[in-house]
Amino acid sequence: MQADLLTTVVLPASLFVIMLGMGLSLRLTDFSRVLRQPKAAVIGITAQMFILPLIAFLVAHVFKLAPELAVGLMIISFAPGGATSNMFTNLAKGDVALSISLTAIVSLVTPFTLPFFTLCAMNYFMVSGEAFELPLLKTIIQLSIITIIPVLIGMFILSTWRKVANKVEPVIRVFSVIFLFLIIVAIVLKNKAQMLDFFIQTGVATLTLNVLALAVGYGLAKTFALTQPQSVSIGYEVGIQNGTLALLVAGTLIGNTTMMIPAVTYSILMFITGLLFGVLLKRKHANAEA
Repeated sequence: MQADLLTTVVLPASLFVIMLGMGLSLRLTDFSRVLRQPKAAVIGITAQMFILPLIAFLVAHVFKLAPELAVGLMIISFAPGGATSNMFTNLAKGDVALSISLTAIVSLVTPFTLPFFTLCAMNYFMVSGEAFELPLLKTIIQLSIITIIPVLIGMFILSTWRKVANKVEPVIRVFSVIFLFLIIVAIVLKNKAQMLDFFIQTGVATLTLNVLALAVGYGLAKTFALTQPQSVSIGYEVGIQNGTLALLVAGTLIGNTTMMIPAVTYSILMFITGLLFGVLLKRKHANAEA
């Protein structure tokens, strides 16, 4: 894979718009909801930010991924959820409000945690001669500009021009899901001769990570006696990641397109597993009612 206009311009611009759309749907009550549902919030944030990377670390070792691919897998695990996780939560009749709150909080924390965790992963998996530069402070600033600032702008627009925000936000929400899909399609078409090799290298590992993440998120919530809608939300928040952000970190900020491969395969597979997970949850709910 080669760095081009897609990784240098399109990805940052699209992520900015996606985060702006998130801000257009956020109110301060979405953050205060965490205080009203502390148990669900703590479980969701812990699973998303700590348990998921641990699972990715184990998967990278079990499948003996090459160093750059292992780092790429870790990057996808460090990313937050996004509009896609909110969409799947809604389709599966989960707690959408909780999903939005978890996405918002983790998305605002990620610009500070993701660069540090990624640097640790690079230092662990890659020998000194293979290492790529990732200036910590510069990366934090860049991610903050692309993620936090548009969220704050969106929240300001919502509080000041609510009618405008209510009209624009649904459009951007759909755009967020479609654009991730189009980015993946563009990458696939551009590298179609190599896609089979990409899936051979990382397909099983990313599928394993994705399935485990969905199952662990949901199972952990159930273990701590959360409601079914809350469990559905946490399952999707842990299993459905912001692929656009992972692609941007690997391909644009680090400048290593090989690290983008796990994000590409994960983003393709998560649409399939996300739908299947929703079908299984609906069947389980129907059986419980019967």
